[in-house]
Formats: sequence, C-alpha cells, structure tokens
Amino acid sequence: MSSEKEFILSTKWRPQEQGDTAVVAEELHNLIVWNDDVNTFDWVIESLVDICGHEALQAEQCALIIHHKGKCGVKRGSFEDLRPQAEALIDRGIQATIDY
Repeated sequence: MSSEKEFILSTKWRPQEQGDTAVVAEELHNLIVWNDDVNTFDWVIESLVDICGHEALQAEQCALIIHHKGKCGVKRGSFEDLRPQAEALIDRGIQATIDY
C-alpha cells in the first residue's frame, strides 16, 4: 500500500446476543470523500457513479455536500467492501477515507 492511499484502516467487532447464541456482527463503516481545490464536480460525480454505483443525482448531491461541508459520507458498508472503492477513488486523485 503506497503512502498516497491514506485511509483509516480499522475494523471493530462486537458480539451481539441473539437468544442463547452469541453472534459476532461487523460494524458498518463510512466511505468519506473530502473536498479539495483540484477535482472538478464532473470528475467527482463521474467517479462516484463508476466506483460507488451511485445514480447521477445522488452523486451530484454528494458532490455539493462535499463542496459546501468539506466532506461527505458517500457510502456505508463493511470495511472489506469499502476498501477497494476508497483505493479506486484515491487512484483517481480524490481524497477518501474510511471511518466508523
């Protein structure tokens, strides 16, 4: 993993009781995309559609939130599902992290 691919590498597991059986449940994480002064709205929107499977309108709304708030949680899921997407965004020059 290169130093350019900076994202939080963390998983957190906790047991949950279901009746008499203890089940280990995976905590959900957030894929966060951060604002920058380099990437265009169109590039971020295209990347969210291609990588995260967003509809165009959803990607556009996320891009506006990223621009105005500085970041946006663009996807929620398991760390294992989000990591390749974070890496793909980073490979496109978009700053992304995984948080929980």
